[in-house]
Amino acid sequence: MDVGHQVRGKRKQPLPPLLDRPTKQMKAEAVELVADEGALEGEALFEMDIDHIGGEEARLLAMASGTADSAEWQNTIEKVVRRVVSIRFCQTYSFDTDSATTSEATGFVVDSEKGYIITNRHVVGAGPFWGHCVFDNHEECDVYAVYRDPIHDFGFLRFDPKAIKYMPVAALELRPDLARVGSEIRVVGNDAGEKLSILSGIISRIDRNAPDYGEGYNDFNTNYIQAAASASGGSSGSPVVNIDGYAVALQAGGSTEAATDYFLPLDRPLRALRCIQRGEAVTRGTIQCQWLIKPFDECRRLGLTPESEAAVRAGFPKEIGMLVAETILPEGPSHQRIEEGDILIKVNGELLTKFIRLDEILDSSVGQKVKLLVQRGGENIEVELEVGDLHAITPDRFVTVCGAAFHDLSYQQARLYAIPVRGVYVCEPSGSFRFDGTDRGWMIESVDQKETPDLKTFIEVMKGIPDRARVVVVYRHLRDLHTMHTSIFYIDRHWTSKMRMAIRNDVTGVWDFSELADALPPTPAVPRKANFIRLDSVSHPAAVDVVRSFVRISCTMPVKLDGFPRARKIGCGLVIDAEKGHVVVSRAIVPYDLCDITVTVADSIIVEGKVLFMHPLQNYAIIRYDPSLVQAPVKSAKLSSEHIKQGAPTIFLGFNQNLRVVVAKTTVTDITTVAIPANAAAPRYRAINVDAITVDTNLSSQCGSGVLVSEDGTVQALWLTYLGERSHTNKDIEYHLGLATPTLLPVVKQIQQGVTPKLRILNVELHIMQMSQVRIMGVSEEWIRKVEESNPERHQLFMIRKVECGHAQYLQESDVILSINGKIITRVSELDIMYDHDVLDVVVVRKCEEIRLQVPTVPTEDLETNRAVIFCGAILHRPHHAVRQQISVLHSEVYVSARTRGSPAYQYALVPTNFILAVNGVPTLDLDSFLREVSKIPDNTYFRVRVRTFDNIPFVITIKKNEHYFPTMEFVADAAEPSGWRRITHEKGVVDSGLAAAFTAEDMDETFVAQDGVDAETDRLSNS
Repeated sequence: MDVGHQVRGKRKQPLPPLLDRPTKQMKAEAVELVADEGALEGEALFEMDIDHIGGEEARLLAMASGTADSAEWQNTIEKVVRRVVSIRFCQTYSFDTDSATTSEATGFVVDSEKGYIITNRHVVGAGPFWGHCVFDNHEECDVYAVYRDPIHDFGFLRFDPKAIKYMPVAALELRPDLARVGSEIRVVGNDAGEKLSILSGIISRIDRNAPDYGEGYNDFNTNYIQAAASASGGSSGSPVVNIDGYAVALQAGGSTEAATDYFLPLDRPLRALRCIQRGEAVTRGTIQCQWLIKPFDECRRLGLTPESEAAVRAGFPKEIGMLVAETILPEGPSHQRIEEGDILIKVNGELLTKFIRLDEILDSSVGQKVKLLVQRGGENIEVELEVGDLHAITPDRFVTVCGAAFHDLSYQQARLYAIPVRGVYVCEPSGSFRFDGTDRGWMIESVDQKETPDLKTFIEVMKGIPDRARVVVVYRHLRDLHTMHTSIFYIDRHWTSKMRMAIRNDVTGVWDFSELADALPPTPAVPRKANFIRLDSVSHPAAVDVVRSFVRISCTMPVKLDGFPRARKIGCGLVIDAEKGHVVVSRAIVPYDLCDITVTVADSIIVEGKVLFMHPLQNYAIIRYDPSLVQAPVKSAKLSSEHIKQGAPTIFLGFNQNLRVVVAKTTVTDITTVAIPANAAAPRYRAINVDAITVDTNLSSQCGSGVLVSEDGTVQALWLTYLGERSHTNKDIEYHLGLATPTLLPVVKQIQQGVTPKLRILNVELHIMQMSQVRIMGVSEEWIRKVEESNPERHQLFMIRKVECGHAQYLQESDVILSINGKIITRVSELDIMYDHDVLDVVVVRKCEEIRLQVPTVPTEDLETNRAVIFCGAILHRPHHAVRQQISVLHSEVYVSARTRGSPAYQYALVPTNFILAVNGVPTLDLDSFLREVSKIPDNTYFRVRVRTFDNIPFVITIKKNEHYFPTMEFVADAAEPSGWRRITHEKGVVDSGLAAAFTAEDMDETFVAQDGVDAETDRLSNS
């Protein structure tokens, strides 16, 4: 009966003018067709918006354009619009079929005395909800979720009617009996209280099946009403009214292939409303069987007898079909009693063809038995089934542990895949429980060799696993239940040490959190033995023996800092001191030291690692592991003190994407000074002022880690991954280049002596200039001759492309550097003199004039982020080095680095790359003053934030504080802590140690565009 139209939902992500400021270099305000980010997964959506017209004018214009044909309709709409509200909300946690999101929709008042609003279930959501509504006169009040139907697409929000002071609050009466074919209707939607949408239509059907949105939440076991109204995004939960002003249906979805909208009948919402008004539980019964309306001709093909058809047609002359079993869930009441294709004839002896009557019987029979008469292939079969409690198989709680969240599998998910309603579902696959790819839908079968059939058992198993343990986890995906996955997961109970249970409270409308168990301390590590692989078939045995100097590095970041886009990275590092356990690794793998590092030796021994040093410019970090735990023939790499030359033969040894060793003899093709391209959307660490080496082998582009090594085994260069810019397709570009080992030696020697290098640098980015260019810029012929004599291989000088902000600027952009401390600078390695000098004697050409300057160098100890604050879901810290490299003026020391989906920061447009200048008019130019001011703000209260964009555009936003779901938390670097960082929670004016809430780097966006995926580090054992 149903045409397979694509279906769209009505919930929309607010446009940038309302919720999101333009991103850096995106100042123009544009209105376009956009995908609905906040919509149900699997929907094919679009949204269309018109320009802002403004309050009353917009309302009158919409009324005039939509209802000019009838004064009676105008009077009706005038009354209806005052009962319609815009709902702006956050689904603060991923739960069941819903991801954490921020969005908006519509609802309307159905009880003005007690303050109840009806909207869609996909708006209220299955999980934690936090939001407010805006009335027609732009008054705002908080709303709380008090009921969401387990199946049907409706739910109720509660508000305080006394909070609306400037207009009378009135309710729309629900009249499901007035929804008739041929009735003229209006769909009244209110988009964020600013743009009123009134669309006309005529009901064409009242007996279509529920629309199918694909994966995710879907309504079923109900008929839907169909009309040609073409409602747009944001109208979810709009009332469908008749000319008398009664709500006859609830807007829910529509087709993108035709101007067709689908409305939910109000019979069951009306019954639920009356229960809630009386303070009674809304009972919902189920036999775990999905039915579909099928026409009589199809029913006949399935075995409907002429006698039964005649009886049905006589009893229901207007009916054109009957209910047919579509999906029966295993282990449910209908399992092995009803089969797919069975035609429902009677329930408890009553002839039945409608979903509404079936719902009435089941809802009033929870815990009792009902008798069903079905026809199967022309044969009458009577079965007696026990009616289960639908709420009991709809999860109302979840547990957070190890950075992930879990709950029992829901009826919604089980029905979609026709599986039993049991098992532990990973609603937030993050933290320790990252899986391959970006899909949700994972089910945990066992942890640490213990089966986990339900959430209660899973909790008990997790209580017994110590921090930093590695355990075997067996899991499956709902879309491929035939394949069992087995992996080893690293258990993190230190960054988020608390295991917490969240339980829905329909009285208060919030979810109550409780702590379940403290983390068990880590098991002490013990020494282990291993041997490295041998490459006997490869020539140059001395060169390939360097494989004993490589270890695998895995870095996991609990919080996104410094604009870094990933939560986990894996690569290889080179051991430079086996006795002390020192390893050099790319900063594209270890971007900052708020992380967990594991070092795997010989693919066998796993030990913890700690950051010792991070180079501010040259893209490498040095970490340390405990060598006493490693009983393996690890070899210290011999680093060359001579710079490798262009054209020199060398041996490339690298690790490909599978971390397998590949070897090739090759030649150095080029050595040139590079600056890795900056990422415009969100500044992040990049290498500048370095000489990059390229080689003549295709393997170099396939390997992110490795070395260039001579035949005697001397390492001539590191082969590193350099994180670059983000492409227009939203992919992060990585460059694979060589770094000559002599540049490392001064730092390595200090670290080997137990000294932490305290480098000083010139805070400038350089650009190569040829002689033809510098001559035009004013460099004399004498200096050009000196350059040619100084460097016969490269006739070049360096021009200052960019001067970092935040320090006194002695050098200026476009200066050409001639010499430093009397040395002509033609190679970037000659800049190393800056590392241990407080002041440099620099000769430059500026505006065709030769100038001698005394230029102070800049200390680097405070360049790395050593403190981060999570406030209202925004991650704040001092502007990191990349920001200072790319910006001209440092607006504030409070920089928005990332934000969490579903948070106030998302809802109120506190955007990454923004600077916070003031709170409630009080300047807050550093983190201390910021924390001091926000601590004065009561919970659930609006406050003003003065912000300046990266591009120097000032504006003011208002944010509502939410400490219940998003407490203020702080990370402070502290060498005395085992993890190197101290965790603090600021809650209700009290400062406590530890973190009060779970958080996941995977749910944090460092730019406007969410990541396509996360890196998953799991050691695959089998797929069987």
